[in-house]
Amino acid sequence: MARLDRLRELVDRLHPSGLLYATYEHRLIAELDPDRLPRHVAVLADGNRRWARTNAPSQPLVAGYQAGADKLKEFVGWCDELGIPVVTLWVLSTDNLSRSHSEEIEPLLGVIEHMVSDLAATRRWRVHPVGALDLLPDQSAKRLKLADRDTADIDGMLVNVAVSYGGRHELRDAVRSLLAEHAKNGTSIDELAQSLDIEHIAEHLYTKGQPDPDLIIRTSGEQRLSGFLMWQSAHSEFYFCEALWPDFRKVDFIRALRSYGQRERRFGT
Repeated sequence: MARLDRLRELVDRLHPSGLLYATYEHRLIAELDPDRLPRHVAVLADGNRRWARTNAPSQPLVAGYQAGADKLKEFVGWCDELGIPVVTLWVLSTDNLSRSHSEEIEPLLGVIEHMVSDLAATRRWRVHPVGALDLLPDQSAKRLKLADRDTADIDGMLVNVAVSYGGRHELRDAVRSLLAEHAKNGTSIDELAQSLDIEHIAEHLYTKGQPDPDLIIRTSGEQRLSGFLMWQSAHSEFYFCEALWPDFRKVDFIRALRSYGQRERRFGT
């Protein structure tokens, strides 16, 4: 299947319109300043269901989820090509997990599991699920943790896959972990209150030890974070794109990077 996809891509590029697009794409890449690329890019891959209703109206919504997952795998490859060290993909929120019906969540989880397994199978990247995995069905959580374990030794780009993720859940879990650690060490609540610092909380986040996202991209025209990386995004730059996620192109990504590179970042104001 992968060979067939590459063959189709080659045929598309050899078509006159494909050659024109490829030329434009390469020109945009050449204009990027390597020294002004983000170290960590996070994406809210929004619009999969709307894409399915428009492009596959006779098919179940899982067609949109699958198209979105295929695009996410492409996106990871684009980031790797450009040398971005850390990528975070938000694929399922705790809100969606709790509000959606099981007949919708089960196919979506199946798509996510296969996507994560495919990313891990490349042996190119460290695949790290982040989120409240305890809220997932046991089999789904095991499969995600297996991908994490099987790629832990890889010294390549880090791909965070935010599954059953919510910003408030992350902060709750960070505080719980922090309190448990200090209780184990015999620290009293009063002592903790006196010594607690920002770094102490950061050390218990799902993304502990990683750089905060420099650039956060959201597709489908929505201009809000919806709780995504609430703590880590304090100094992030944002890029909002009208395209539904499955329609997001490499040229759209390059434009986001170009926009980021042209900004004067201010940390604090």
